[in-house]
Amino acid sequence: MSTYYVENFGCRATQADGAALERQFEQRGLSRASTPAQASVVVLNSCTVTAAADQDARAAIRRVRRQNPEAQIVVTGCYAQRAPEEVAAIPGVSLIVGNSHKHQLAEIASTQMRNSDIGPPTSDSSFIPLAMLGGISNSDLQSATGPSIWGPTPEVRSPRSEVRSFVSDIFAHTELLAAPVFDAAAGNENTRTRPNLKVQDGCDNRCSFCVIPFVRGQSRSLPIDRILTEVNALVDSGYREVVISGINLGRWGRDLDVRPQPSDLGPSLKSDLRGLCEIQSLRSEVGFERPTFENLIRAILAETTLEKLRISSVEPMDWTDELISLVASSPRIAKHAHVPLQSGNDAVLRRMHRKYRPWHYREKIEKIRAAMPTAAIGADVMVGFPGETAAEFEATRRMIEDLPFTYLHVFTYSPRPGTPAASMPNQVPVHVARDRNRILRELGAAKKHAFMRTFIGKKVEAITLNSCGAASCGADTPARGASITEPANRSEKAPIFTEALTENYLQLRLRGHHTPNHWLRAQIEDVVDGTLVGQLHDTPRTLA
Repeated sequence: MSTYYVENFGCRATQADGAALERQFEQRGLSRASTPAQASVVVLNSCTVTAAADQDARAAIRRVRRQNPEAQIVVTGCYAQRAPEEVAAIPGVSLIVGNSHKHQLAEIASTQMRNSDIGPPTSDSSFIPLAMLGGISNSDLQSATGPSIWGPTPEVRSPRSEVRSFVSDIFAHTELLAAPVFDAAAGNENTRTRPNLKVQDGCDNRCSFCVIPFVRGQSRSLPIDRILTEVNALVDSGYREVVISGINLGRWGRDLDVRPQPSDLGPSLKSDLRGLCEIQSLRSEVGFERPTFENLIRAILAETTLEKLRISSVEPMDWTDELISLVASSPRIAKHAHVPLQSGNDAVLRRMHRKYRPWHYREKIEKIRAAMPTAAIGADVMVGFPGETAAEFEATRRMIEDLPFTYLHVFTYSPRPGTPAASMPNQVPVHVARDRNRILRELGAAKKHAFMRTFIGKKVEAITLNSCGAASCGADTPARGASITEPANRSEKAPIFTEALTENYLQLRLRGHHTPNHWLRAQIEDVVDGTLVGQLHDTPRTLA
């Protein structure tokens, strides 16, 4: 039996795509290899958010080629969508499938395995491989490849003639790959917890530094019935926390039609909805739910028995008063808000084409903290954006210092080809940007440590991830936090602890062995090496 291996790079959205790709291969009868070296087909699901991400993909191609020269190497994802010619020039690449055709990747790759002279997949699809490499025209294609039964715009051979590329206009793309991604607890890949479900993809914003809209396309939402089906399947499988995510998660539903909820319509009405006028006339008579992010959350709470829902990153202006109230009031929603900041300076935000001002952002964070005093509040921050002066950076530093953040993700600006920021004047020297990155990372670490110490002596709810001893979590070095219980005599048995994650997104080392994937309440004793240390108090209250 042929085998496959999918290696993902970058964000959770890419990992979610990778999980969907694994489903595709399994549905076609392929089995998953344990390593790339053992696979017949190796899929490298790339990222292109920074130059370093591109470099990681290129290095992976070379590594797989060395380890497994007989494998078919398929490069997909954002880097493949943005620069297919560049990818095709790398020795070892067999096939390039952009995000535009990722929903057909397993079929394309399987056909390639059967016949090196492949055509487009045979399934019904509105997507036909287009000539998008280097402006190659339709007439050029016809003369190069001859007539094709697949239509006037077949897939294009790359500059290396043995490489096929399936890349087309991403803004014509309406598919949304969706499959849950599972966290594997440290030291045990078989222990899967906290599945992450992508419910939205693409972005309609045009931040001047960001290439993502041009490789992922317009904002698209997974229909609510699909989401509820996935969540209920995860609950039925025993999972107690689900994370919902997206490229621009707060915009979920804005591309979906307004439709009556099935439960609001009787059988006769369901069969009589024949036109827009009739629908409009019914609006005042039946309950219509506008597809908003807040209504999605309410539906998950109402239509599933999920114990805990966690919301990933949501843009500042999408943290409405309604959303804040909803998260704060429900014990079934994790008290965690990730709110991208990027910069605390108004001039920089304007050059970034961000849609909020520093005072808007500050107001949102203060409202979140007032509604949820113990919530985790995190932010993405970018340093070294073109033209960022010392005074502009200092405004960002002061704003971060003032606001009640509990963690930061700090990024150094990386110019992306084709974005407005890449051609802006006054690019910040690398050494200056790195120093600013260090300053904010140190500030973020200090704020996180101070936040964690406020829980010493208190009780917290946490979901268990994995149990291990100090010796099993790192070769000759003690695992994080083990120093407080490390035996004086190394011949003594290593202490057993359970890794867990609190409701408000703090790592916890819980004394003793506890079954993974269970919510419990712990008494916090200390903070060691950036991790809470505690012991079991009792099982948590019933979540309702």
